[in-house]
Amino acid sequence: QVQLVESGGGLVQAGGSLRLSCAASGSIISIDAMGWYRQAPGKQRELVARITSSGRTNYADSVKGRFTISRDNAKNTVYLQLSSSKPEDTGVYYCNANVQSNPLTGFYDYWGQGTQVTVSS
Repeated sequence: QVQLVESGGGLVQAGGSLRLSCAASGSIISIDAMGWYRQAPGKQRELVARITSSGRTNYADSVKGRFTISRDNAKNTVYLQLSSSKPEDTGVYYCNANVQSNPLTGFYDYWGQGTQVTVSS
């Protein structure tokens, strides 16, 4: 079994910064892509940023130039640095990882429990 545990959420004023972390643990052989998604009240969950095992990144247009995703492969951890935050960045942020936990099977997606980010105006 694989667990993803997020931390770092909270309240931040517009224009401020926040750093989210997500650590994967459990039966892990290899992790491919890791990413962050968010869900605002009344809206669908959407991709915020994603990073491959080799370090390639992609971002939602709404966060390009403001958020930075990074990862530490040795620690099985992915980070999301939020900067120049806006009220519309408010939501529950979920960590996602594509993990192989069995040498006989492929990669499967796992999700964290979510961490609340609130940006006040």
